[in-house]
Amino acid sequence: MAKILFVLLLLFHGLIHIMGFLKAFGISGLNQLTQYFSKTYGTLWLIASVLFITASALFIFRNEFWWVTAFAGIILSQILIFAFWKDAKFGSIANLIIFAVALIACSKWNFNRIVSNEIKFLIHHSGYTEKAESDTGKISKLPAPVQKWLLKNGIDKKDRILFVRLKQNILMKTKPGQEDWTEAKSEQYFDPVQPSFIWKVDMKMYPLIDIAGRDKFFNGKGEMLIKIFSLYSIVNASGDKIDKGTMQRFLAEIVWFPSEALSPFIQWEIIDELSAKATMSYKGTTASGNFYFNEHGDFIKFSTMRYMENEIDSGEKEWIITVDENKIINGINIPVKINVTWRLESGDWTWLKIELEDLEYNNPSEY
Repeated sequence: MAKILFVLLLLFHGLIHIMGFLKAFGISGLNQLTQYFSKTYGTLWLIASVLFITASALFIFRNEFWWVTAFAGIILSQILIFAFWKDAKFGSIANLIIFAVALIACSKWNFNRIVSNEIKFLIHHSGYTEKAESDTGKISKLPAPVQKWLLKNGIDKKDRILFVRLKQNILMKTKPGQEDWTEAKSEQYFDPVQPSFIWKVDMKMYPLIDIAGRDKFFNGKGEMLIKIFSLYSIVNASGDKIDKGTMQRFLAEIVWFPSEALSPFIQWEIIDELSAKATMSYKGTTASGNFYFNEHGDFIKFSTMRYMENEIDSGEKEWIITVDENKIINGINIPVKINVTWRLESGDWTWLKIELEDLEYNNPSEY
């Protein structure tokens, strides 16, 4: 509904500008316009009208640069409004509304451009170009439950996964006690060889409020960025706690590309017949987590102690991933529905549900 109203505003505002053209060229008397309109000004009023109507068409057809035309229309329109303030001053209200929406669209485009460049940088510098091979002989040296998981999925007979691209449908809660889930869509890109990832999410918190987020893990360092309207940063975090947290996330998510369990940066320890501890060290950052499997060799849970906040005095809390559904993709039994839970003093808080929409290996050139 909000988009429909905005399109109608663009169209109506554009059509109103035609009045200046009609007045200047004597096509209509328009007695409500009391000032003199020269033909030069009349032509400018027509151009402003065309710009707004064009912007509405581009908006309808989801052209990501509609805001460029809208900004041009706003600038020209406001100059004309100042020149004919007595007759046209209320047009400033429409210009202000259109400017606010166009500014958000411009900011979203810029945010996506920055993240896109980061993804391209990750791809260009990825270990994919090295054609690294898995040390499948290492499987026999791993804890029994990890061996069973890898052998069941044929990792001993498959080439190493060198690049991962996936899409997710997400349900999220931002605070404990929240009843309604917020829907979101995300894309994620992994370089398993030089452990790194970029995760981008678009979330609509309320009908008119969009949230854009990006998590990044690169060279052993993590970054978390969340922006409202892709414009104002509400989270822009980095530091040791974020470094460790993003590495823990990378470690947990190797279940989507199991050959990474053979990475030289990951060491395994047996816990019992159905679980093992993995410790990852890379570029000065170290993190660990426990992997749990069922008797059939399927991954079912991951847990670790992770910082929930980036404050100086914040402590670690248990962070748990559980599997709701698996699906065989590319011959590997992959978790396609998972829940993410914080174990708090007040009780377990499941704040994230992820459904895998698409998963692709070893094809970075398609980005």
